[in-house]
Amino acid sequence: MKITAAEIMSSKFHTLTPHTPLNEAVKLFKQASKEEGRKIFGMMVTDTEGHLVGMISMYDILLFLRPKHTHIWGMMEDIDIAGIVDVACEKTKAVLVGDIMTSEVITITSQTHVLMILDIMIKKHVRRLPVLENGKIMGIVYISDLFYNFLDRFTEQ
Repeated sequence: MKITAAEIMSSKFHTLTPHTPLNEAVKLFKQASKEEGRKIFGMMVTDTEGHLVGMISMYDILLFLRPKHTHIWGMMEDIDIAGIVDVACEKTKAVLVGDIMTSEVITITSQTHVLMILDIMIKKHVRRLPVLENGKIMGIVYISDLFYNFLDRFTEQ
């Protein structure tokens, strides 16, 4: 069984900048998913020197799109939902990735043990962890990488 981040991380990853408009970021999520052959649900955000400054996920984007008063509206049968969605999508043109990204990012090193990665992901409710060495991004560990690493262990016995 692979036991460290270096052994299970993806060294190919996609990044965005804080200055990327949100509507462009959504297009880049779709493009990255097509390139990877799997859906990409989160990306690292880097500055012009390539340093990690944040993370953005589909959850962050959906939270932004969700009208703030949805919980008050109830069934919403008498509301023009299509109109609300169109307005929310239009708002993404004026919002930047840096406006909604998570800036306090939990990171790991290439030598972080898979059980520690599992513990961090569960306790912190995160699905991806950037792997850094001396401030340089080396890769990213997705929760699916971690799961399939354990799955391989189960099937080897």
